Amino acid sequence: MNELKNVLEDYIINRFTMAIIPDSNRMYSEVIEYEEEVVVHKRPMEIIDQSCRYFGSSYSGRKEGTKGLMRITHKSPIVIDPANSIYFFPTTSSTKSHCVWISHGYVKEYSKAKHDNTQITFTNGKTITLPLSVGSFENQLFRTAQLRTIITSRIELEQQKINKLLKPSEKDVNAIYEQIIREFQRKLY
Repeated sequence: MNELKNVLEDYIINRFTMAIIPDSNRMYSEVIEYEEEVVVHKRPMEIIDQSCRYFGSSYSGRKEGTKGLMRITHKSPIVIDPANSIYFFPTTSSTKSHCVWISHGYVKEYSKAKHDNTQITFTNGKTITLPLSVGSFENQLFRTAQLRTIITSRIELEQQKINKLLKPSEKDVNAIYEQIIREFQRKLY
């Protein structure tokens, strides 16, 4: 554990969280944010679940949601907070103590590293190397992009429905007026 890093008892994933990495003893987590790194006295899975609960679900609920949308049952990407577009994916099974969680939105690029590892470069230029193949990493990245697209399109569709109700087009207004006039005339006669 690096003594220069802030040490926290609790942590909620936020829009600046880029990765959650278990420490070498797998008892704590190193959290990499856009501008700082902190050590949290919780395992990565505890941070993931606590953050999901903070935003109104649980890890198992988010995992079931992904399964329902995409039929993914293993190494499921999850949405932590759809309102802030926070999506994370695991590098291995979430039940493994060495599982690292990566924020989809901060991955700038990735490449093969020594020993079939993958080097990830985040949007702020920070790099980390993880013990998984480029193919496996790429698969997780693409699955998360697919989840993100599905949820974003559903949110946008609902927003369009709301906008149509709140701000109907002139054509819709005219159709409503015509219907009201027809109903009024029908009741007069």
